[in-house]
Amino acid sequence: MKTGTIIKVSGPLVMASGMEDANIQDICKVGTIGLIGEIIEMRKDVASIQVYEETSGIGPGEPVVTTGEALSVELGPGILSQMFDGIQRPLDTYHEETNSDFLLRGVEIKPLSRQKVWHFTPAVAVGDKVVAGDIVGTVQETSVIEHRIMVPFGKEGVIKSIEEGDYTLNDTVYVLETATGEESFTLMQKWPVRRGRPFAQKLNPKEPMLTGQRVIDTFFPVAKGGAAAVPGPFGAGKTVVQHQVAKWSDVDIVVYVGCGERGNEMTDVLNEFPELIDPNTGQSLMNRTILIANTSNMPVAAREASIYTGITIAEYFRDMGYNVAIMADSTSRWAEALREMSGRLEEMPGDEGYPAYLGSRIAEYYERAGKVISLGSTGREGSVTAIGAVSPPGGDISEPVTQNTLRIVKVFWGLDALLAQKRHFPSMNWLSSYSLYSDEIGEYLDEKLGTNWSEKVTHAMKTLQEESELEEIVRLVGLDSLSDKDKITMLIARMIREDYLQQNAFDEIDTFTSYAKQSLMLDLISNFEKEARKALELGAYYNEILSGTVALRDRIARAKYVAEKDLDQLEALLLSIPEELKAIVGKGGMTAND
Repeated sequence: MKTGTIIKVSGPLVMASGMEDANIQDICKVGTIGLIGEIIEMRKDVASIQVYEETSGIGPGEPVVTTGEALSVELGPGILSQMFDGIQRPLDTYHEETNSDFLLRGVEIKPLSRQKVWHFTPAVAVGDKVVAGDIVGTVQETSVIEHRIMVPFGKEGVIKSIEEGDYTLNDTVYVLETATGEESFTLMQKWPVRRGRPFAQKLNPKEPMLTGQRVIDTFFPVAKGGAAAVPGPFGAGKTVVQHQVAKWSDVDIVVYVGCGERGNEMTDVLNEFPELIDPNTGQSLMNRTILIANTSNMPVAAREASIYTGITIAEYFRDMGYNVAIMADSTSRWAEALREMSGRLEEMPGDEGYPAYLGSRIAEYYERAGKVISLGSTGREGSVTAIGAVSPPGGDISEPVTQNTLRIVKVFWGLDALLAQKRHFPSMNWLSSYSLYSDEIGEYLDEKLGTNWSEKVTHAMKTLQEESELEEIVRLVGLDSLSDKDKITMLIARMIREDYLQQNAFDEIDTFTSYAKQSLMLDLISNFEKEARKALELGAYYNEILSGTVALRDRIARAKYVAEKDLDQLEALLLSIPEELKAIVGKGGMTAND
């Protein structure tokens, strides 16, 4: 350990001299009370230290001690169902031990409990050769997630001893005979957060991540291992979209990072998630969730670290062979923390005062998402799907954080303030949003569902685009100026918007829609359109179709409130559409058989 002396304090930035033997990214204990800090710049023997706690009361002359280790997270049983701050301090344990609702300075608590006992079941035997990434055994961490104990990166050898039994995180669980001698290992390993965990191979993501949100799954899907951005102005519903994806996505594990957001939003998450039942397991959603809370009133430096803490934990479970989704809400607040620290370092500012390296930092984060084959003699497939909310000031997506994000991600869920004002939620603008995974996912779903899914989606999107073009004419000369065919297009587009895309996150049934139900709902609207256009050709008038199908269209609109177990009701409704339209044609003196 090397000791230096504080020469300057500027908010969360502390400068210390006599640090010539320290390294960039070393963790330090700052001041007499030992605040946690990280070296982010070295100039000769002067280190600039980013402190993760409140620095008031710290002054020149106080000591700084470097630990020689990078900012790391503890990875082992006990991570799931926990809530940490940006540098993996367990907030529940902090509250219990300090009896304070706020983080007290200089208090050091281990991220994972050293007292809790875990039952370890070996997966290998004495004499087996193992390499980095191999699973040596398992621990049932929660009722739904099996924690797989892996050989740490850079280690390999022959199992000298391993036994089933009950262990704490401090106990030796297995011993390897390595090239340099015997080495003991516990259930836990550590990993520096700013370095991506290695893997054997990166794969092209093709399998969709089902979110249960119709506008996403149908028009703008994200693949497992993909990256998506959710930009939108205040009040457009970014946080609710992320909550919905966290609740309902068909991934194994969710890491939710509240980065610089309001405390009441994290309170909502804490109150809601334990009560929610995971549709895949029937257990509490918290059994597969990790929360990282670094709200707006917490130290700004720890906010900058929170994103890395979250993605490192996600990569760890990915290496076990799990599909993980990480939600970052919001990366704009993270970028503001970068800007603040950059300003204190007196670096040359870029656009809007953000540091010149903003783009590369954002890219580093999203590039750590992906579908991979893990290290090990029997590689496992796992994925990390990164979904980041962006909060552009005034909803202006031309600002640097949004633009640098859109250069990297393949899915853009653009939230629209006008849609939000009309109470259309999710307020995702179907004309400006996009997904570059649509073609691959369309082919995948065509095969999986055994239907022409891609064709349905393409037709629905084309209808919405035609509506946008026709609206210009309607605004100028009114709806009556349109032909009956165009009026049908406007009617169908309205049905797609109001009966399909609009979804109530707080309704027990409408909050989640499976692919089977989405496909049936699209069939209802497309079949209605087909029969309505056929009726027009047979001589029916638009007004006759409109007035004669009020009850039918109402039943189609209510399809979203039909439970997943009652989908046969939608199939029956689908079969009734041609008969009801034939009746309208018959009233006009013609029949569909003429």
